[in-house]
Amino acid sequence: MLDVNALRNPRVMITLLLLIAAVLVPFFAGNFLVSFGSRIIIWTIAAISLNVILGYGGMVSFGHAAYLGIGGYAVGIMAHHGINSGFLQWPVAMLASALWALAVGALSMRTRGVYFIMITLAFAQLIYFVGVGLEAYGGDDGLTIYKRSEFAGILSLKNRATFYWTCFVLMLGVFYLCHRLVQSRFGMVLQGSKSNDLRMRALGFPTTRYRLTAFTLAGAMCGLAGALLANQTDFISPAMMHWTASGDLIVIVVLGGMGTLFGPLYGAIAFFVLEESLKPLIDWVRPGWGDYWRLLFGPLLVMVALYARGGLDSLFERAARPRHG
Repeated sequence: MLDVNALRNPRVMITLLLLIAAVLVPFFAGNFLVSFGSRIIIWTIAAISLNVILGYGGMVSFGHAAYLGIGGYAVGIMAHHGINSGFLQWPVAMLASALWALAVGALSMRTRGVYFIMITLAFAQLIYFVGVGLEAYGGDDGLTIYKRSEFAGILSLKNRATFYWTCFVLMLGVFYLCHRLVQSRFGMVLQGSKSNDLRMRALGFPTTRYRLTAFTLAGAMCGLAGALLANQTDFISPAMMHWTASGDLIVIVVLGGMGTLFGPLYGAIAFFVLEESLKPLIDWVRPGWGDYWRLLFGPLLVMVALYARGGLDSLFERAARPRHG
């Protein structure tokens, strides 16, 4: 039964309005907004996967975009060899990303703090330069995908609206999976390990195993986002795996609110809306400087860090608190 009181919560209302607006986009928006919305949804899925390990597990992975690239390259390489079935491409993308996450996690879990960050970054740069060296698949110039994933006539991803709906449904599925995960015993142990790993191990929980499982699962989810991104852009390149892309994912998660269910959605919308807004603004003030939109975005991010330490989600939560006095 719908809780009327819950609807009075600004955070719940804003989330519902965002989801309703997302549902209406294909019906009332043009091609640009549909493609823009698909982009936001894809990056939201990638941000959710990072939020699982960063927000709930306390693992600062500075190489998370590697799984985005692996998923994209799995689709691109298979399409290059004439394998266009999404029933094969997407599971392979998720599996390849999960296996790489398992390998990286098995080594990086032995460390903590800045050493964990540096190891994940080092492995991400390793896979980035592997992509640069793949001359058969375009190398540094990337590879064009001439045919999108096919699903035996059930779905046609060539249609912008169909692709958008596919991404939207998958995003809802990933949100549901994340919700069930963090509310489960597994999620409680993961969050307990973030707070006090030593105490959790003293209680008998094999926290390293839990953290590695979460890391691998996050890699698989990000690989799915990579498969979707390759289909949207019809192009793959090593830039998908660059450390700057990993930085963007971290910014999205922090901006929206780490360790919150819908924080990645808030962060992705804010990040890309600001990008699309600041570029023409800077170009108007200083022609040709639009690519330096982060010059304005940086101070905005600092303000969020200073005055909304829990990200946008914390602002909504503050608005929901009753005022006394």
